Amino acid sequence: MIAANNVTLQFGKRVLFDEVNLKFIAGNCYGVIGANGAGKSTFLKILSGDIDPTRGQISIDPGKRMAVLRQNHFEFDEVAVLDTVMMGYTHLWNIMQEKDAIYAKPDFSEEDGIKASELEAEFTELNGWNAQSDAASLLSGLGITEENHYKLVKELSGSEKVRVLLAQAIYGNPDILILDEPTNDLDLHTIGWLEDFLLEFKNTVIVVSHDRHFLDTVCTHIVDIDFKAIRLYTGNYSFWYQSSQLALSQRASANKKAEEKKKELQEFIARFSANASKSKQATSRRKLLEKINLDDIQPSNRKYPAIIFQQKRTAGDQILHVEELTHSLNGTVLFKKLDFFVNKGDKIAFLSKDSLTITTLFQLLIGELKPDSGSFKFGQTITPAYLPVNNESYFQSNDNLIDWLRQYAEEENRDEVYIRGFLGKMLFSGEEVFKKCSVLSGGEKVRCMISRMMLAGANLLILDEPTNHLDLESITAFNNALKDFPGTVLFTTHDHEFTQTVANRIIEITPNGHIDRLMTYDEYISSENIVAQKEALYAE
Repeated sequence: MIAANNVTLQFGKRVLFDEVNLKFIAGNCYGVIGANGAGKSTFLKILSGDIDPTRGQISIDPGKRMAVLRQNHFEFDEVAVLDTVMMGYTHLWNIMQEKDAIYAKPDFSEEDGIKASELEAEFTELNGWNAQSDAASLLSGLGITEENHYKLVKELSGSEKVRVLLAQAIYGNPDILILDEPTNDLDLHTIGWLEDFLLEFKNTVIVVSHDRHFLDTVCTHIVDIDFKAIRLYTGNYSFWYQSSQLALSQRASANKKAEEKKKELQEFIARFSANASKSKQATSRRKLLEKINLDDIQPSNRKYPAIIFQQKRTAGDQILHVEELTHSLNGTVLFKKLDFFVNKGDKIAFLSKDSLTITTLFQLLIGELKPDSGSFKFGQTITPAYLPVNNESYFQSNDNLIDWLRQYAEEENRDEVYIRGFLGKMLFSGEEVFKKCSVLSGGEKVRCMISRMMLAGANLLILDEPTNHLDLESITAFNNALKDFPGTVLFTTHDHEFTQTVANRIIEITPNGHIDRLMTYDEYISSENIVAQKEALYAE
């Protein structure tokens, strides 16, 4: 067990956390959520001992080992991959080094022999003889092939380094595992492997993630950092979100009797528990929900952006036709003879092993690039709006947010009150609207771009990694807005839940052809026929 006792963190006059008391129990997985800047990563650093709280303390049961997913991708550049993983179990690694140093002595003494035998006994007790094979197994599970196990870490790509550090954290069955955004830069297969690993993991896990599908799959509890307070709730992210929304609507229904509210909450828990039993979640996790105290379900204080995409013009039947489209970059073919029709109401998720492929396609469609060959044509009624993965070019001026957004408004809609309304929907209120573009965070820039898209009133949305830099509140609101949007959406994202709940069609693009299927994302990735087809296309 690890516990926070009266923990307070204060920077000058700003109090980040105030009198936090929490216990993290073995066998549970705790998902830490909160708005951007709320202090999620900071809280993990307090738990791991990297930051000292202003007041209070962190206590860990004696003899328990903690492992942390490190964020410094260059720390182990000069170390072999396999050794880097084993270094995650510091005590075992030190024994291995000390033992090897003794055996390497040219003048091996009797005292050395006694010390070596003591080390060998402890080494055996810690299952040291399987250390290398266990490390190799973890690396293989995370997609690092055997040929890379003996390379130096610096020889790997950025995404491979992330996987090595993840293997290092989970190596040796730590008693307490702390993970900050573990799914970043992981592909679908590897995320699935990690989900399965954590579902079988019997010790304590504390994780920060913006991946709702991941949180839903692995978490037994949610730790909500909300306005200086940190509260613990039973259940995964979806349970927390849906129950807090239900509690919020109940609070607004003053005429409802307490008995009615209680019955409504009980029915909600029963429904959610039944659905949970059909997922990856274990039976024990479902039972946690069934035993929940109704008083634990509280309305959240969170503010969600009001993302509403309204079409100024309803699209006709002709949306988009892409014909024989081919494009290369620096001699590498991204796609060739790409051919597809977009139908009215389609919400298409575009997939590729190389994200640059989809970015390039979207840049072609909005006219930023010219194709090598082929063509595309939008219907006459189509008005597109584009959310790029890199928005830096839109924020080069020193304008305040009102003036920045005003430039994208039609002449008759440029008054301050109207513009403030769109900024307000994205939680820019009061004096915040006078912020300069040059000082905005990544999340604030994306929220501005969404305001711009809402202002456009488009009937075709093109979205390149729309969840990047956003907090869970904004992602959830964006997700819900696209589900309700009556127009057409072309998008790509690494967010599993986003893709599953928005897309009704999947197009995967490879250098050797493409796959086009009218189905959900989960149906697509679980189809054996499609898996075989993908392997054939990528192998050519």
